[in-house]
Amino acid sequence: MIRISGLTKRYGEKTAVDHLTLDVRRGEVFGLLGPNGAGKTTTILMLLGLTEPAEGSATIDGIDCTRDAMKTKRITGYLPDNVGFYPDMTGRENLMFTGMLNGLSREESARRIDALLEKVGMTEAADKKTAAYSRGMKQRLGIADVLMKDPKVIIMDEPTLGLDPEGMKEFLHLIRQLAVEDGRTILISSHQLYQIQQVCDRVGIFVEGKMIACGKIEELGRQLVMENHYALEVEASPMDDRFLGFITGLEGVRDVSGEGARMLIHSDRDLRKDVTAFLGTNGYELLLLRQKGGDLDEIYSSYFAQAELEAEKHGKEHDRDHGRRKNRKS
Repeated sequence: MIRISGLTKRYGEKTAVDHLTLDVRRGEVFGLLGPNGAGKTTTILMLLGLTEPAEGSATIDGIDCTRDAMKTKRITGYLPDNVGFYPDMTGRENLMFTGMLNGLSREESARRIDALLEKVGMTEAADKKTAAYSRGMKQRLGIADVLMKDPKVIIMDEPTLGLDPEGMKEFLHLIRQLAVEDGRTILISSHQLYQIQQVCDRVGIFVEGKMIACGKIEELGRQLVMENHYALEVEASPMDDRFLGFITGLEGVRDVSGEGARMLIHSDRDLRKDVTAFLGTNGYELLLLRQKGGDLDEIYSSYFAQAELEAEKHGKEHDRDHGRRKNRKS
């Protein structure tokens, strides 16, 4: 449904989106995950035809997002991170206004409004002015607003930001309902990893304009292990200098962190046999031994740390090359 190929956007010398290639399947909930400034919103703006790429292309249901932006908008609904409604109008009046803007008759708009208000759980609050709405109510009304034109694709930018736990739960259930029951394709941009993990079929991890990993949560966890990214959580008594020295001296250990009796060991191989053997033969009490990696926070942290290391490496290589050129000139 969404096809992105080599999509690139530059602002001066900064590359906000760097040759992004991605396919989002029909009826899928896809999470575009990354920190603020990663290029997620810029990608959305190109999909909506609101800014032009420097290179590459993007299509929604086969329609070119740049050349046929108006056609794209007809089949695409957009929910921004801060939904805006006319505060002196009721929820129902705001939806009626949207329906009229999209060329619907007043009668057809009224029929859709009743059905959509029930769908998003806003029937009771429909005739209250939106100035009195909570953020969660505005987000649910925002979904109804997007659905007024019956889009094939819904794009959401940080939709769960600022929601309380109960509002979050209800909103995520509604998102899943839109995909499963209505067959709509949903692209969610977010940096709130845990919440998005609950609702997405697949996720893409986006760092500094580049897609550094893409797949189902469990696939990304297995991929990390295949790429020799292990994270072992250990709790032992006593957690003394002897044990710490043993850990830091093990082959393949990349980083050791933690406090008290618990530590987290990042390595490029499975260390469980080494650790249990040492503890068992030296009189330590093993309290916890857990190989991490299946949680989205852990996956994201691992990929993000990997991307930072690669960026640092490339930066050093660039500095060395620059230094060589400078020396040759002098």
